[in-house]
Amino acid sequence: MSENSAKDITVVHLMRHGEVHNPDGVLYGRRAGYSLSELGRRMADRVAEHLEKRDITYVVASPLERAQETAAPIAMSHDVELATDERLIEAANVFEGKTFGVGDGALRKPENWKHLTNPFKPSWGEPYIEQVVRMMGALDAARDAARGHEAVCVSHQLPIWIVRSFVERRRLWHDPRKRQCTLASLTSFTYQGDKIVSVGYTEPARDLVPAHLLAGAKPVKGKSKAFGA
Repeated sequence: MSENSAKDITVVHLMRHGEVHNPDGVLYGRRAGYSLSELGRRMADRVAEHLEKRDITYVVASPLERAQETAAPIAMSHDVELATDERLIEAANVFEGKTFGVGDGALRKPENWKHLTNPFKPSWGEPYIEQVVRMMGALDAARDAARGHEAVCVSHQLPIWIVRSFVERRRLWHDPRKRQCTLASLTSFTYQGDKIVSVGYTEPARDLVPAHLLAGAKPVKGKSKAFGA
C-alpha cells in the first residue's frame, strides 16, 4: 500500500458500553442515572488495554452515563479529549423503565400490546431508518475527525446493530436475541476515503461477559438481557 493510500484509510470502531448496574432488571433506555457496574468498568479497562497501541486520535460517546464511563479510559490512554455526540444515543423505546423478562414484566399487560403491532418499523420505539440516518451521520463525523487514523465511538446495542445491518445490506427488522453486539464489543468500519470497504467485529472482553448476555444465549427467567441497552 502506498503512503497516499495508507493516509486514505480510516477505521471507526463502534463500541458497545460495558455492563450496567441494573439490579431491578429494567429496560433503562435513555433514562439517566444508569452507570457501569464494577464488572462494566473492568470491561471498559480491558478494551482500553486492547486498543492501547492502536492509532486512535478521536474518542466520542453517547451522552448517557454508561457510554461516557466506557469511553473515558480509552480517551485517557490515548491522551485525547472525550467528545460527545447526541446521535450515538440509545434508541427511544416506549418500554423504558419497565421490566421485560421471560414470563413477567410489560408484555403481560394488555395495554402494552398495541405497541407490538409492527415489528418492521418497529412500533414500540424509534424507527429503524431514523437510527440508520443518525448513526451514519455520527460515523461519518468520526471518520472526518480521524482521517488517516482511527476513532472510537461508544454507543448502544440496537443502534450499533442497525447501522451494521444497513451497511451489510441486511434487513433492519430482526430477532433481538441474535444481535452480534455483546457488551464492550467493537464493530469496526474501515473507510477508504469516504467509502466503507469492510466491517469487522471483535469481543476483547468476552471472558468477562456473563453467559446469559452473550449473543444467541437463551433467555433466563429473572435475568433480563435488556435488549438494545
